[in-house]
Amino acid sequence: MSNLKMKEAALIYLDRSGGLQKFIDDCKSYNDSKQSYAVYRFNILINPSDVVELDAELGNHILHQPLKAAQVFQSVCFIAVKTLSLIGQLQTETQINIVLKLTHLPPLPSYCLNFCEFPFDYTSQRFYMMQGIVIAMTTVTKYTQGARFLCSDEACLLSKGFQYIRVHVPGATESATVRNDFFCNLCSSPLQEDRKFRVLGDKQIVEIITTKALHAFQGYSNNQPFRFQSLTIFLRDESVNKMNIGNEYKIIGIPTCVKTLQTSVCIEANSVTFCSPKVPSGISDNFRCLLSLTASSCWKFTAILTSAFASHIVPPGTYNLLKLCLLMSLVQTRDFNKEVEDCLDILIVTSDSLLVDRLLNFSINLVPRGIRHLVSTEIFPTLSRNNYGTGAVSIQAGSALLAKGGICFIGDLASHKKDKLEQLQSVMESRSITVYIPGKKSGDDIDQQMTFPIQCSFWSFIDMDSSSRKNMQKTNTLIGQMDCSLIPANLVEAFGLLINCNESSPCHTLLPTVQHTLKKAIDPEGLLYLASKQFTTEDFEKLLAFAKNLNVEFSLEAERMIHGYYLASRRIRTDSKCGSKLSASALKYLVSLSEAHARLNLRNKVLKEDVLIAALLFETSLTLKYGATVFCVSPNAVFPFELYNEEYLEQRDIYLAQYQQQLLQFITTYGPGTAFFASDE
Repeated sequence: MSNLKMKEAALIYLDRSGGLQKFIDDCKSYNDSKQSYAVYRFNILINPSDVVELDAELGNHILHQPLKAAQVFQSVCFIAVKTLSLIGQLQTETQINIVLKLTHLPPLPSYCLNFCEFPFDYTSQRFYMMQGIVIAMTTVTKYTQGARFLCSDEACLLSKGFQYIRVHVPGATESATVRNDFFCNLCSSPLQEDRKFRVLGDKQIVEIITTKALHAFQGYSNNQPFRFQSLTIFLRDESVNKMNIGNEYKIIGIPTCVKTLQTSVCIEANSVTFCSPKVPSGISDNFRCLLSLTASSCWKFTAILTSAFASHIVPPGTYNLLKLCLLMSLVQTRDFNKEVEDCLDILIVTSDSLLVDRLLNFSINLVPRGIRHLVSTEIFPTLSRNNYGTGAVSIQAGSALLAKGGICFIGDLASHKKDKLEQLQSVMESRSITVYIPGKKSGDDIDQQMTFPIQCSFWSFIDMDSSSRKNMQKTNTLIGQMDCSLIPANLVEAFGLLINCNESSPCHTLLPTVQHTLKKAIDPEGLLYLASKQFTTEDFEKLLAFAKNLNVEFSLEAERMIHGYYLASRRIRTDSKCGSKLSASALKYLVSLSEAHARLNLRNKVLKEDVLIAALLFETSLTLKYGATVFCVSPNAVFPFELYNEEYLEQRDIYLAQYQQQLLQFITTYGPGTAFFASDE
């Protein structure tokens, strides 16, 4: 009686939810094909809340005994097929394969599978919800959805028909679904598979890690040792190719213990949903107050922000140029759907690699996807052996795909081999990487290739303090140009910003840094400056999370200025032999820099003041690469004064306003519509 009641509830739910009409439409497709199938597969969308409200027992079965619940719906659907004459070829109930697709699970702890808890409950065969980031995936292969078996004794009544049907269940391997040790229930003769009725489906294996495990890739462990392990997800049929490497997903599935080449706990995925990031509520009160106090200037807020940034690593007011560029690169990160144009790649030339390394490592921890690449691992995707015996090749993410929408800090460029640097240059120019899969490795006759977009910014540095590099440096022939002969010129060009941080540069102040280091050695946890108390690391995290989600648009003045500067700069850096020294991506970097400065000021509109900062930073970088031009920008143009008090901030505003006039004059002289600007350009 209980089973009959659940069948009635299942029929009522199908009718109310529209599932019955969808089932009828699916049956019509099967019937119109006029082909006899061993297994007829149907997906039924289930809202557990609605089912529990309709019938608690059926809802309990769906949540805690999904295989038995599927049998209830299987019986209901078979009766519907026979009563309404939906599929003429269908003979037995076992030919119907019902897959219950859940919309969600109750938001209770008992339904969440926590990667950090041990042991996993994989014996109950019920649904759990888990969330994680994809770090590897295989190519798509085939598996057996269902198969027809017949009695080998031709005299037996069961040597014909569709009495013996095998279908895949969660956790079953290929050898478990299709075996040769089945016997007839009627005469005990061996059963043989009728191969022409075998039904195949698509299968893909992905590996995910919990978001907390990203700390292992950020060079941050809070001084506590820890380990993490990936979890294997089996995607089948409709779920195949719904997950991308580097993205975060919520998965509803059934944990199982799979014994193949190795015994491990896996998840049979039931549904996959992309995780949308939470929108931050706002910024801290201290930053809100600072924004109000500096509202009369377009430059003061970011100046104070930059000075106070990372004050526990470097003294306030030092390394301002570098810190501003880091903040602008961080604010251009995205939690999802990051555009290629938003990337801000930074290459730093320094004589104090330890301090720069600490500063960059601290910065990447302020965004969800800040990844510190380890030399022992790979930056870009690689192929590896699949341990589950499916014949498919596993594609491992690499640091760049894990940093999707964030920052990939690759350390010292000298620590990478020549072929890796060439690959890095190619990827930074195209913003994509193609993985070639030989047919022999994937078990196929045809070679395959998969292309992945690279949606992160790259940070790196060059340590010029080593004796070998000091001896190799040569005298520069152009004013302002830096010797970068140790690095391939095309690779230097691929980085949008080149920053000089050595003892002779304006962003390196030796005495305050030495004093800071000594004080930190005496009191490592102490807050040495007022800025450290006023603007905490958490405050900067909130600020960046809020600012990077701002939608910005260009004002007409800013748009004209940025195009005018780009065309004028391209004009004066073009010669008849080598052509233009500005790459095709130069305009994208200028746009990204302008947007970043506007976002850092918490504005929705890009103003000409933002374009000025972008032009000064970009021109400083160009000067280091190629030497100075008629638009001569000093190395300390963005931060000409020490930011001690309000007076110095006012002087900086006046100084930048003068530079803005120089920029406008430069555009007027060399920009479009002038005698210096050729008609074809």
